[in-house]
Amino acid sequence: MARTPVALTIAGSDPSGGAGLQADLKAFHRHGAYGEAVVTLLTVQNTRTVADVRVLEPAFVLAQLDAVLADIPPHAAKTGALGSAAMIEAIAERAASFAFPLVVDPVMISKHGAPLLADDAVDALVRRLLPRAAVVTPNLAEASRMTGLDMHDAPGMERAARAIAAMGPRHVLVKGGHLEGEALDVLLSDGAVHRFVAPRIDTVHTHGTGCVLSASITARLARGESVPDAVAGAKRFVRAAIEGNPGLGGGCGPVDLFADTGDAR
Repeated sequence: MARTPVALTIAGSDPSGGAGLQADLKAFHRHGAYGEAVVTLLTVQNTRTVADVRVLEPAFVLAQLDAVLADIPPHAAKTGALGSAAMIEAIAERAASFAFPLVVDPVMISKHGAPLLADDAVDALVRRLLPRAAVVTPNLAEASRMTGLDMHDAPGMERAARAIAAMGPRHVLVKGGHLEGEALDVLLSDGAVHRFVAPRIDTVHTHGTGCVLSASITARLARGESVPDAVAGAKRFVRAAIEGNPGLGGGCGPVDLFADTGDAR
């Protein structure tokens, strides 16, 4: 029997289904991976706003994680919103013994602008979790907060990627979705730079794109792809998902997680 790829998300819940662990599980499934989810925090949110965030106790989150690892260990995992320094410290301690690649999506601010990570938690992420990561996927604001660098172009994004790589991860994807002009992402993978450039899509419906991208990378790593191939395939999927967004909700709506790129599954 062929191996069933297993992907794990350690992330927060979005009850509207467009981001967080709900989006991660949908992306895992779309890429042919069996999805597991460890819940770190609960939110009260929809496409318009984030009204409340409740971070779970780290001990309870670790109990969820240990239960999963003991029974159906994943072939790759990702972290999303972790919520607190204590949570990051706890996950980082477990991640030291992971026998599979970890993708860290350093979720610091929601799509609505709500802060999701305090300064002490950012410090814990940099010191403790990034050294455990195989891949980290910051957007411009997150990369700037981690490095203190301003980025306005590809060379600036490459400098930030190298600064983050010096913190531990072998692969750094700096997402330039908020730059002017064409959409540009820069991947630093084992020292080699890959640039991904595409025409910008004019839409407000991009809720959960960071989650979907990192989850798609994770699922593809679980399938055995290299990091550059996983990133390229994940980006093709996210672009198709944005283009086909169903226009749900009255704010920043979700993307199309039924999108078909021919190689998702």
